[in-house]
Amino acid sequence: MADQKVLPYRASAELLEFLRTTDTCSVSNAIETYNVRMRHEGFTQDAIQCQFPKLGPVAGYAVTGRIRTTAPPITDVCYYHRTDWWEYVASFPSPKIMVIRDVDRIPGTGAFVGEIHARIAQALGCVAYISNGTVRDLAALREAKFHCFSGGASVSHSYAHIVDFGEPIDMGGLTIAPGNLLHGDCHGVQMIPPSIAEDLPNAVRGVAKREAELIRFCRSSGFSLEKLVSILNRETPVCVPPDRH
Repeated sequence: MADQKVLPYRASAELLEFLRTTDTCSVSNAIETYNVRMRHEGFTQDAIQCQFPKLGPVAGYAVTGRIRTTAPPITDVCYYHRTDWWEYVASFPSPKIMVIRDVDRIPGTGAFVGEIHARIAQALGCVAYISNGTVRDLAALREAKFHCFSGGASVSHSYAHIVDFGEPIDMGGLTIAPGNLLHGDCHGVQMIPPSIAEDLPNAVRGVAKREAELIRFCRSSGFSLEKLVSILNRETPVCVPPDRH
């Protein structure tokens, strides 16, 4: 196996476990309190959907690549035989998430990941797959507990093959570079900002406490619109974009 890459940011075991047991919306709310990025940035958009919502949250480091599926590879080599791709995946520390952009004009003709590819990926420490393309063998992937976020499903793998790998790619409006820490669940996928990552558990707990107090007030006999406005004015942060200068 290749030497493991030194990541620009390596999360603590405690943070990884926290992300695996915390929903993305709660973490997103906490990230907003630091004002380190625009609120409409940092997560996938467009048509990329969680295929297995019941699997719960997942977290891992991105390993990136690009594929095509509508024409045979020039080298006539099946993606199973691309040992350079597998060596690249193996070079990252676990847990990892494969992030693959289908660069065909109409993405998703064939599925790059199905049962066999997922099992190989799991053996190499991957916990999920993200693509604007498709996946296949849904029942087997669900049984394997291999999280998939994609544009849909396909009957065939068609001519799915690696074009290149190891570079930043756009995925649903989010630019993902190799080694970025990602967090996903039924709502989608977001990137964890390294500068505030280790403090996120404290921030999530703080937001949850404030929200629980507001919910209790809304359900109480003492509720009034005037009091609600007073609480919201006191508790809700101003939506001012971060200073990028």
